[in-house]
Amino acid sequence: MADLGIARINNDMEANGTLTRADLADVVHRRLGLSRAESAGVVERVLHHMCHALSVGQNVKVSGFGTFILRDKGQRIGRNPKTGVEVPIAPRRVMTFRASQIMRDRIAKG
Repeated sequence: MADLGIARINNDMEANGTLTRADLADVVHRRLGLSRAESAGVVERVLHHMCHALSVGQNVKVSGFGTFILRDKGQRIGRNPKTGVEVPIAPRRVMTFRASQIMRDRIAKG
């Protein structure tokens, strides 16, 4: 899997170790030679398409990275841990992420 240099930008990430949109745009800029504005636009469009797909109920699979899965949870009875009073929890849609085997292997290796 080509990583476009993303795995090697650890020095460019914020001090807290978070990869940001700006970091991704910078990698696109350096590796593909697009302008910084075009690179930021590419990153924004990709994220927009992913968000839109999820918002209309589609799962998003990025090969070699993982899958964002939508799941509908039914109504259930919960309990307030402080008072012990039972309260209904409304049905809702949740998103989960399942990393691909390739990603899990890379994370395990450090």
